[in-house]
Amino acid sequence: MNLLFFDIECASVYKTTAKICAFGYVLCDEHFNIIEKEDILINPKGKFHLTDGRGEHGLVLPYEYGEFKKYPVFPQVYDRIKKLLEDGDNLVFGHATLNDVNYLDLETKRFHLPPFDFTFSDSQLMYMTSIADFSRQFGLEYITKDLDVEFTPHRAADDAYATMRVTEALCKKHGCSCAELEEILRIRRGKISNHKIIKPSSAAYGEYKNKCSREKAERAKRRSKFYSRVNRRHFVKSDKLKGRIFNFSRQLEYNIEVSIPLVEAIFTLGGKYTQKLAECNCYVCEQTDDTVRTRNAISSGTVKVISPDELRKIIDD
Repeated sequence: MNLLFFDIECASVYKTTAKICAFGYVLCDEHFNIIEKEDILINPKGKFHLTDGRGEHGLVLPYEYGEFKKYPVFPQVYDRIKKLLEDGDNLVFGHATLNDVNYLDLETKRFHLPPFDFTFSDSQLMYMTSIADFSRQFGLEYITKDLDVEFTPHRAADDAYATMRVTEALCKKHGCSCAELEEILRIRRGKISNHKIIKPSSAAYGEYKNKCSREKAERAKRRSKFYSRVNRRHFVKSDKLKGRIFNFSRQLEYNIEVSIPLVEAIFTLGGKYTQKLAECNCYVCEQTDDTVRTRNAISSGTVKVISPDELRKIIDD
């Protein structure tokens, strides 16, 4: 069984089109001895409109863009790419592979070609599962640095090579073959067939998503309780906090054991509470809070930022 690692670069990507300009691949044996490595360059039949991960201009591919017009269009390399990916003797891998598989599918639709049919795995998912961290998407550059693998970003064949080396490093870490690695990490391979795409998954990632869903539901429940107390009628005993309009950090709102007594004291002393940061003149958060909301409050210049302990002192005094 051979291992096929591939990566795709596009001249432009939109919701319903992805104009592929490079299909890079590395074919190796199960011991990671390279059999073939190549960049298949493709005329994208369209202009280059390159954006970074945030959708902003700035991504630069290490190619001469003016040269692409002389390369074959996608239908002319389709059979070769299809043969590589659908060869039953090749286990297919990529990095964030779902994106590249989707690009292939969009190109078959654009040129009215038969859909691809193969299974695939994802080095990004394998790495995240291996380190038990699903809190963010780890880029290939970060992973290669962590695993001491060198590569040239955004050259398709080199990205495919780096993906191979990442997978090799994970196999060494777990003391197993590539096929065994998926079993150890409880990885389920993704699949594309008849334009239907199923993404790769791992048991650990599924457990993480379920945990996130439970935590999200609990936060929503706690925030609902908090605002039910905010919106109820309150008896005002003094005007000590008159003119003060408060807003809490999200984390403080969720912590109803702390936030509810504080907000009730605010109303009792003639203060007000708002859901909107822009409407408050006093923002309350823990000193360790470093969320975007808190940073916006600090940088506003018009909002006084205090801690729950400082608010308690104001209330008690």
